Amino acid sequence: MPDIHAKQFSPSGAVKWLNCPGSALLEATLPDTASSYAKEGTLAHSLAELKLQKKFEPMSQSTYTRRFNKIKKDEFYQSEMDRHTDTYLDYVTEIAYSFRTSPFVAIEKRVSFENYAPGGFGTADSIVIGDKTMHVIDFKYGKGKRVEAECNPQGMLYALGALHEYGLFYQIDDIVISIVQPRIDNISQYVISRNDLESWAVNIVRPAVDKILNNLEEFHPGEWCDKGFCKAAGRCRAQCNSHTALEDFREALPPLISDVEIGDVLKRAESLKKWVSKLEEYALTAVLDGKNIPGWKVVEGRSIRAFKDSDEALDRIIQSGYDESLLYERNPLSLSKLEKQIGKQEFTKLVGDLIIKSPGKPTLVVENDKREPYKIGAVKDFENIGGNENVSCKINYSTGKRSLQERSGYCNPSGKYRAAWTRNRLHGSDISGGSCGGHRKCHYSSNSSVWCMSISFKF
Repeated sequence: MPDIHAKQFSPSGAVKWLNCPGSALLEATLPDTASSYAKEGTLAHSLAELKLQKKFEPMSQSTYTRRFNKIKKDEFYQSEMDRHTDTYLDYVTEIAYSFRTSPFVAIEKRVSFENYAPGGFGTADSIVIGDKTMHVIDFKYGKGKRVEAECNPQGMLYALGALHEYGLFYQIDDIVISIVQPRIDNISQYVISRNDLESWAVNIVRPAVDKILNNLEEFHPGEWCDKGFCKAAGRCRAQCNSHTALEDFREALPPLISDVEIGDVLKRAESLKKWVSKLEEYALTAVLDGKNIPGWKVVEGRSIRAFKDSDEALDRIIQSGYDESLLYERNPLSLSKLEKQIGKQEFTKLVGDLIIKSPGKPTLVVENDKREPYKIGAVKDFENIGGNENVSCKINYSTGKRSLQERSGYCNPSGKYRAAWTRNRLHGSDISGGSCGGHRKCHYSSNSSVWCMSISFKF
């Protein structure tokens, strides 16, 4: 195995080498790759850095404009990059302005945590210090994987480096680690005390580093193989062994495997699908490079027909006598595209009250998924609702001129049906014949008032 250098202790790869020390040794033998997504992210960081410098450091407008125009000429620049970097700028600005006095702000600061990992360093996107609190903010331009701030090892290593850099000059009791991922509307925070952060470094970081420095080929395949973009993913033998261990079930005596075994197989299969995808990716590249993968070859995939000049093609059809209206479809943009076109804030202001969100179909996921469990038999839950139940929901229909509608929030229970509760108060009339509408009704009378609650299910 090669010697380990600072690159193997990079914060961006911490989720790998902290959980699987052997990955640092193995990756050192493999070539680096740089995807178009990585290059796009690098450019977005350059623009974000420029905007923060303009905000917090002396910079003339002409300098800013010249540097911005240079970025815009890059092949990976897209107009949405301007909007998303503004979101990051606004977030950092809001934090900086939240202090009682002007805080210290560092932009794209190289920080070292070599007291825990020899040669270990990284570049923190922004650091804000004030009132005994240090904010470490990490800008993520990618949208493929959602990144959370809680116990994020990359952010925590940046924080260790920032403590090493500024801990002697500022009193820092608490650290707030933030992830700003604007392309998927993800902004999250994680608060950790200085003592807990330093304890994590001693008990978690240092032992993993020691194993790597001592060339211990200790491999622990897991979700970090994919999450950490491990270069060895797919070809790693430890990963392969963890998947082929599915053969363990051949020893099962009953003809049908149990629910417990099914749960275990499904967990392994989730990782197996990702692993097989990595294998296919490698094999395709290998064959295209002239290597032989026994039993496999590369063929041309399904092709799609297209006009080399669509305008000329349509003109010819129209000139031959076909009505132009037959050649075009006029369809409104999708909700998501409309929101992107108009802007989220303005879009919500204009049509937010007209948006409904139908529940998704039941989907099987791993137990640690953060979404709420699907409510089985959600419809039956509404059958027992009485007439004067205290509910807080939006009225979605009217019973006539004499109705007094009481509005208080919105309910959208999970399940196959979208349910809406309504509660109306009608004065001086007997409506016990079904004046309230909906599929399920219940009534309650009190003096001269009648309370009606209707539950309507929409498919």
